[in-house]
Amino acid sequence: MIDKTCPSVEQAVADIPDGATVMIGGFGASGSPIELIHALIDHGATGLTVINNNTGNGEVGLAALIGNGQVRKMVCSFPRSSQSKVFPEMYRAGKVELELVPQGTLAERIRAAGAGIPAFYTPTTVGTVLEHGKETRTFDGRTYVMEPWLRADFALIKCEQADPLGNLTYNKTARNFSPIMCMAAATTIVQARQLVQRGAIDPEHVVTPGIFVERVVGVPDPVHEDTLIAAGRSYP
Repeated sequence: MIDKTCPSVEQAVADIPDGATVMIGGFGASGSPIELIHALIDHGATGLTVINNNTGNGEVGLAALIGNGQVRKMVCSFPRSSQSKVFPEMYRAGKVELELVPQGTLAERIRAAGAGIPAFYTPTTVGTVLEHGKETRTFDGRTYVMEPWLRADFALIKCEQADPLGNLTYNKTARNFSPIMCMAAATTIVQARQLVQRGAIDPEHVVTPGIFVERVVGVPDPVHEDTLIAAGRSYP
């Protein structure tokens, strides 16, 4: 029978190679898969392109991955936030690249990849520096910019419940980009607060079907980014 459970976060990320493109779920601290990110830091893959809504906070999670020199390029909507310090410093020093994408466009580029749509048109960046170098077309008298899909080799996701088939539920806003990232990645790796038996999740409550998930690892007591930052923690 299908069983996608993995014994540890370390084994779950062990085959992520140098140069991989990795989507990481999360909206600020909400839904950030801290344990999987820290396992990726320990694993040591470098030259990564990371797709996330922001660039992390404090010196844990995504910010720690960037600070450890493992990220070549960030694709995100909010490179700076109230508690971000690692990425801004490294970007100004020329140690990491940035592709800035408006949040709605970011979500749609990820969703488009999961739906098999290679590109779409949006008016969002018309007349801004983010339009430069991109194809434009006019529809009904209005200019639109063509944006390509965003695909990834791997996605690191945090969920509330998962069964051995990879069916997932999320905890409120921790859901954020995670469902569409699961669809847009070749390999989706999920940390779940609760691992439940087959059939324990009502089919009507499944947000991400197991067909989009390759690995699930139980993390029954996940740490929260804000808690680590408040305690002055850093990683590694």
